[in-house]
Formats: sequence, structure tokens, C-alpha cells
Amino acid sequence: MLGIFSFLAAQAQQPAFDIDLWPNGLPNSNGIDKTQPFDDKKQNFKPSIRVFLPEAGKATGRAVVCCPGGGYSHLATDHEGYAWAPFFNERGIALIVLKYRMPHGHTDVPISDAKEALRVVRENAQKWNIDPRKVGIMGSSAGGHLASTVATHSDSLTAPAFQILFYPVVTFDYKYTHKGSRHGLIGEQATQEMVDLYSNEKQVTAQTPPAIMLLSDDDRVVPSPNSVNYYLALKQHGIKATMHIYPSGGHGWGSRENFKYHKEMMSDLSAWLETVK
Repeated sequence: MLGIFSFLAAQAQQPAFDIDLWPNGLPNSNGIDKTQPFDDKKQNFKPSIRVFLPEAGKATGRAVVCCPGGGYSHLATDHEGYAWAPFFNERGIALIVLKYRMPHGHTDVPISDAKEALRVVRENAQKWNIDPRKVGIMGSSAGGHLASTVATHSDSLTAPAFQILFYPVVTFDYKYTHKGSRHGLIGEQATQEMVDLYSNEKQVTAQTPPAIMLLSDDDRVVPSPNSVNYYLALKQHGIKATMHIYPSGGHGWGSRENFKYHKEMMSDLSAWLETVK
């Protein structure tokens, strides 16, 4: 009997599906995405989304566009992407994992992919049982920089409803940034104007969406001031913000259960999600 019930539960869960982000052609280029076919092994990712929808009876109307990390040089699509689907779907939240193109010195490329992912989700909101006003964005490490960039560089009509940031790169100030992410997005010879523009703690306004940040105190890859300064900027502008700094764990744990504070982190995130309904 248990096997039958498991089978029925699996059938009730909607299968994931992929969507080409730019079916009518790319709006810009990173210099290698024109040399198709796309090849993940060569970090030449086809810009696309994988959609994980909850059971229709569980759907809350909320959705999260997920930007995996990878230093703007590769993508950690598994533990910072697809593996999150059960957690969100069980809570009635759709998860949409974005495969964005690497910038290769073309700053607008990954940002345009992320903004288009939000647009596509909202365009399909009725079909996917999603409320277009309840679409948030999530990112880990460099994906957290991409998520916070979209959150701070969009107008009120196109911005995500909320931000979920795991050990995010936020600033491009050399004192605290992850150099690989900075160089990957804006280059090694970036002007101070570009550095400031994509140091997202400097781009917060009263319209920036609420955020949660989850990170480790001993993270040596992306130091905690990235999140701390972003948190302070959000509070200075009256934006609801939550931050959890776990005693240890380093960088890049994502959804992995071997992270020492995995259960606490999942509980903290679950509780916060209840506040952004």
C-alpha cells in the first residue's frame, strides 16, 4: 500500500519543465553565446528557466526566481537551484531556476536574463496559478549579487516582490567583495562609477523589496560585511529586512544537508516566508 500512495503522491506533483528565455533571439551577447550549440561544459549556457510548480491545491500564488551562484563564471544549478524545489513546492511556492549567461565582460547580459525570467513568470502567471504581484527573487553568492542587482535596479512595476539572499556578493568595494564576481561582471579595469553602480548597498531606495540574508560568520569567500552593509542600507530606507548569521559553515552550502545549521536555516527561511504572503 505504501508504494501505491508514494506513486500517487508523485503523480500529484507537477513535473518540472524548461522554457527558452529568448525564443525570438538573444537581445545582447557575451561574445560566446553566438557560437552555438550552447554547451554547459564550456560555461556557454543557454538562457532558460526550469519551472517547478506546486500541486494546484497547495499553490499560494507565490513564486521565486532562483539565480544560482558561481562567481559569474559558472553555475551551481543543483544545490543552489534545482534541489530547492521540494522545499518551496511543499509550501505552495513555485520555484523557477534560471540558467543565465555568463557576462564575459558584458555586464548587461546576466541582468537582462534575470529580468526577462521575472517577466516570463508574470506573463504566464495565470496559467501557472501564480499571482504576478507575489514573484520574488533568490540568489546565492554571485547569484545573490544578480538577485540584489535586479531588486535595486528595477522600477516599481518590474521589481521582484521580495529577495532571498544566501551569502550574497553585494558590494564591489575591494575591501569586502569577491574579486572573481566583480571582475566577471564589470571587468578588472572598471571605473569607480561602475563599481558604485553595482555596489548594491549604494542603490537601495524606499522602493527596494524586503529581504532575508542567510550566511556564515566564518565565510572567507564572501565576507559578512556584504550582507551587513546591505541590511543597514535597507533599514535606513525603511525596508523590512532579516539577517541570520550562523556560527560556521563557510561558503556555498546552499540546500546541502551537511551544513551544520541546515535545520535551523530551513526553519528560519520558512518562518520568514510566512511574513511575505
